[in-house]
Amino acid sequence: MGVMVRTPLTPEERERGERLGKLLREARGGRSMTEIAASAGISAETLRKIETGRAPTPAFFTVAALAGVLGLSMDELAGRCVPVPL
Repeated sequence: MGVMVRTPLTPEERERGERLGKLLREARGGRSMTEIAASAGISAETLRKIETGRAPTPAFFTVAALAGVLGLSMDELAGRCVPVPL
């Protein structure tokens, strides 16, 4: 059985993950993590990891599902999470 080795994250990926997490937390507002996660079809633990930046590169469909539940557009998410080149 091969062990999956994760490549260390770049500082950019880490920062992007933190921005994404913050954005999702703000959009969630007072709603419970469990409620949002269930609506998006993911576990509350997965959502917690994304929101805290511990899962900085979540799967595209996970982000799309969360965006849909939270009423965010993918354009808005991408625009606010991707660092703007100088």
